[in-house]
Amino acid sequence: MIGLDPTTAIAEPRRSPQVREDLGWADLRGALAAGWADFLAMPGFGLFFGGVYVVAGLAIGWATITGGSLTWLIPAIAGFPLVAPFVAVGLYEASRRRAAGEALSWRAVLTALKGHGDDQILSMGVIVFVAFAFWMIVAHAIFAIFVGESGMGRDPLAALITAPGLAMLGVGSAVGGVMAFAFYAMTVISLPLLLERKVDFLTAIITSLAVVRRNPAVMIGWAAVIAVVLFAALLPAFLGLLVALPVLGHATWHLYVRAVV
Repeated sequence: MIGLDPTTAIAEPRRSPQVREDLGWADLRGALAAGWADFLAMPGFGLFFGGVYVVAGLAIGWATITGGSLTWLIPAIAGFPLVAPFVAVGLYEASRRRAAGEALSWRAVLTALKGHGDDQILSMGVIVFVAFAFWMIVAHAIFAIFVGESGMGRDPLAALITAPGLAMLGVGSAVGGVMAFAFYAMTVISLPLLLERKVDFLTAIITSLAVVRRNPAVMIGWAAVIAVVLFAALLPAFLGLLVALPVLGHATWHLYVRAVV
């Protein structure tokens, strides 16, 4: 697997980053304001990555509907935001360069996934897509448990408002929420950290979890903002993601800057 060689961390010991324990709501507002400012200052990058995300979402929806696999549509849409942090790596690089006064170029932004040439960001990408695949399997298992025998029928909406359908939605939402928050806690700081500093992905994950653990109110609040904004942006045929994704991506970078010393 890419970048999972443990000898790298042994041969080159790296000091774990220090994290703040006093993040406040002012930091969250400041990160959002800075994210919006970044989007307005360099909209081309934001619209590009937002557009990629929109096209991918529409493709997933089209494939599930035309393929007659409506049972996969809801979990696919619900799990789609899981891959957003990986898509946003280019946005982190754009924000980093703008803040540092470095030259902005498409080449630099589009090759940000290479990180420091040590495949650590790509290793996180493997984890991202494995998590998405795992969620799809779990969601389909929940569907099979509650409505597998009766199926969705010709009217999927009517099937969802039956007792088994509502139970499926309730259990699926609870399980999905727990999985989504765990994944959020692992990635919210780790990907920006891997972009900026030469650390291994395990150190980055531990640092991200530490930020969430030491600043629970603010980081849970940020998770709620991301969830609400992305859900609202999904409703108009994914088109709201053209703005929502880049603003949240840029803002996540600025929150990282405030969270890691």
